[in-house]
Amino acid sequence: MIARTVRAAERPAVRASAFAAALVAGLLLTGCSGSPAAGSGTPATSETAEAAQTASEAVGLHDGWAKSGSGMTAVFGTLDNHGEADRTLVSASSRIAGAVELHETVGTGTSATMQEKEGGFVIPAGGSVALEPGGNHIMFMDMSEDLLPGDEVPLTLRFDDGSELTLTVLAKDVASGEENYAGSGGEHAGHGDDSHGDGSHGDADAGH
Repeated sequence: MIARTVRAAERPAVRASAFAAALVAGLLLTGCSGSPAAGSGTPATSETAEAAQTASEAVGLHDGWAKSGSGMTAVFGTLDNHGEADRTLVSASSRIAGAVELHETVGTGTSATMQEKEGGFVIPAGGSVALEPGGNHIMFMDMSEDLLPGDEVPLTLRFDDGSELTLTVLAKDVASGEENYAGSGGEHAGHGDDSHGDGSHGDADAGH
């Protein structure tokens, strides 16, 4: 009777030991299976960060400049998009101008005319859009102050995602007759000698 009692008492201890071993093994397996899941979350985080980039963070105005003068002028340069998605510049403004418009030039030679760019300027991913006399430009009208060579010209660019980029460009003096611009009469009659310059870029560099 004594011997049987001892063996019966030992069985629970054996079961407890086996249960503890199984529990430890289960915890080890759980730890191993969790590692790949943590690693798989890294690319998703990177994609989220890319998607969160605004147009104003991806786009910059390189070599921006404006023609010195009064009443009306235009801003030129190169809009560079360093992001992985197309961006659209939809409007612009300046505290020194009553109105600012995005303009394009259509036609060639004496038939060339300047008009507001419908839909704005689309800057392709990894690409650029040139703003130059005789082509696309940002037009300042009804200016409240004269621009002298070397003046800093304030400008705010607004994009289709609602973000804004505020910057300054330098005014520079360009002799009349170097514009290579065809006048269109009417509203844009001032686009000629008094407001636009040559196609060379100045020293200002804004944005990215």
